[in-house]
Amino acid sequence: MVTEESTPAPGRRLRVAILFGGRSSEHAVSCVTAAGVMGAIDQEKYDVVPIGIAKSGQWVLASGDTSQWSLSSSALPEVQPSGQTVTLAEVGGTHQLVVTEPNAIPKELGSVDVVFPLLHGPWGEDGTVQGLLELSDTRYVGAGVLASAVGMDKHYMKVVFEAAGLSVGPYIAVTDRDWLTDPEAVRKRVDKLGFPVFVKPARAGSSMGISKVDSIEDLDGAIEEARRHDLKLVIEAGIIGREIECAVLQGRGIAAPRTSMPGEIAVAEGGHQFYDFAAKYVEDGAASLSCPADIPDEAIARVRELAAVAFDAVGGEGLSRVDFFYTPSGELIINEINTMPGFTPKSMYPQMWAASGMSYAELIDELLHLALTRKTGLR
Repeated sequence: MVTEESTPAPGRRLRVAILFGGRSSEHAVSCVTAAGVMGAIDQEKYDVVPIGIAKSGQWVLASGDTSQWSLSSSALPEVQPSGQTVTLAEVGGTHQLVVTEPNAIPKELGSVDVVFPLLHGPWGEDGTVQGLLELSDTRYVGAGVLASAVGMDKHYMKVVFEAAGLSVGPYIAVTDRDWLTDPEAVRKRVDKLGFPVFVKPARAGSSMGISKVDSIEDLDGAIEEARRHDLKLVIEAGIIGREIECAVLQGRGIAAPRTSMPGEIAVAEGGHQFYDFAAKYVEDGAASLSCPADIPDEAIARVRELAAVAFDAVGGEGLSRVDFFYTPSGELIINEINTMPGFTPKSMYPQMWAASGMSYAELIDELLHLALTRKTGLR
């Protein structure tokens, strides 16, 4: 087990493998996130190796041209398969990137000091890639296996939050078996929640597959849409309240988590009933962030306190964004934690830290520092 900070040989830059793309429906968002990080990272301090994961699961050497990974309403960036496959292997006691291709001798590309997994959704943000990196004793940015898995599953996330004493809104979890064997029972359970409800895939992010449902007649269609992304669903009662977010950053050493000033999202009128995918990533001006949020000082302090509680409840490391509803009575109801939040320059997590005094480039550097100085293995 390595317990000291990973440091390069004299004259060598720290080597960062940026891992992006992936097999989930959030593939394109991950590509855009990688473009943002590659455009802002200190190239004099870090030797950046972009590694894309195609939708097939193949790891490939990717282009460092950030324009290739831009997002627009007419085109979504995608990592394409290649005749060359990249693997991370231990060679001679160091973690090496190795390129293999048919009928050719494997080529070693050199050692890797840290991996920055900019992956969203299943097979990346859910603990699977984190487990792979743990098995290879490789340092990486962000939450570990358990925190990633809990943070990905909106059902078990709520179970953990309730156990930590956080206020959670009314919801039900619906499994594949529930829906296929007794859909009428599911409808009755939803009806008891009252309308409107939000139907969500349990293990997807970036508002993929989420629908606002105002009546029982529209429920089945929303469920089937969510099931395209995940056969397990969470259906939540609508909550009257303002959406308040808080960015959390792991403390150095054994210090407590750091929290940003809370922010509030405002979605432009017309075309968006809630903070959906297009408002987040595609349409300029569709959403805006006010930071600090225009709420009383005591509410700001409480948001920051509860965000740190949520981070510790799941065993967070590195970064997380915690989302709340602030009700007219002043109650704070936690909505979710995201252990790999949107991380493009226009995403809310970096914007909240920028408003709190830490720039995008400084934030990237701090996350890499945290990853390089934490222990590998059990901790």
